Amino acid sequence: MSLKEIAEEVGVSISTVSRILNHPEYNKNDEGLRERVFKAARKLNYIPNEAARNLKCNSDKDKNHANIMIIVTRVDSMEVDPFYRELIREIEREVHNSRNVLTKIIYKSELSDEKKCANLDIHKEINVLFKDSGKIDGIVVIGRCVERAVDELLRHSENIVAVSRNPLNYKIDEVVCDGKKIARDAIDYLISLGHRNIAYVGDCHKEARFKGYQETLFRYNISYEPDYIIKCKISEEDGIQAIKELIELENPPTAIYCANDIIAIGMLKYLSMGHNRYYRPSIISSDDIEEAQYTSPMLTTVHLPKREMAKFAYYLLTDRMKKGHSAVTRIESEGTLIRRESCSDAGAALECEYII
Repeated sequence: MSLKEIAEEVGVSISTVSRILNHPEYNKNDEGLRERVFKAARKLNYIPNEAARNLKCNSDKDKNHANIMIIVTRVDSMEVDPFYRELIREIEREVHNSRNVLTKIIYKSELSDEKKCANLDIHKEINVLFKDSGKIDGIVVIGRCVERAVDELLRHSENIVAVSRNPLNYKIDEVVCDGKKIARDAIDYLISLGHRNIAYVGDCHKEARFKGYQETLFRYNISYEPDYIIKCKISEEDGIQAIKELIELENPPTAIYCANDIIAIGMLKYLSMGHNRYYRPSIISSDDIEEAQYTSPMLTTVHLPKREMAKFAYYLLTDRMKKGHSAVTRIESEGTLIRRESCSDAGAALECEYII
């Protein structure tokens, strides 16, 4: 499919489509338009011009494009958590810019859950992913993936890279951020502001950020309250429910560390509605999705370098496909604390209101 067909599908110019697909910062303020362009590209199975020409050639000399599949775990759609949407977008750009072909984006959240996988025929589930997929040269796994599923994926292809917030194992190449260090940076900052009653909201099972939260409190000789641990999924709705539970505590925490931005944004939205106006905890989170800078107060968070993570992941994948390396390789990216307005001293009331 061509840029013209995408432009007609979305209702914009060909030049706009080209810029959005190839330049990460173009039209950043119109997320809806950017998402419609990428959605149309996937729907129409967009192939860059050079790769499209190669599809018409049968000779090994001319056919030099690679077919790439993305498998997303943890979520069932990119609307659930913008972190995955932004990461997928960066990987899509890498595929397009290298003149390769993105054949499929598949969502299989159950592959991240060991309990669910225990009741599944993993061999059958993975086989279904490759049905009618044609030749797949490389696979990008986004999100946590249970070991049994990784083993089955390796039966289909040795060219696999994982990119996510948590490390998997040493069976496939992966690009990660150190979740424990991310949590440590967040909790260190809250403690520097005088907070000692700090809650954790997010996934807890084998979650590096939860371990980092625990270890950091232990390092400061702070015991955490069981009531301050709210296990939840990744969504605004779960963030809203979590803040409701914390508000009802007899001694609610003065600060909250959310494992993901989207959870924190749900909390801010709830507080912005005037619920319990006298309780304004400091809220900090992880990921630094685009929406984080548009809340009021702006969300303090630990930035994950999604663009660099995508580039490194795609480099590892293409290098392995070219037999450039054979040893399993892990690249670890650093998170960066972004200080904004949603955190304040433990004893101080927030001067700004929670408004989204």
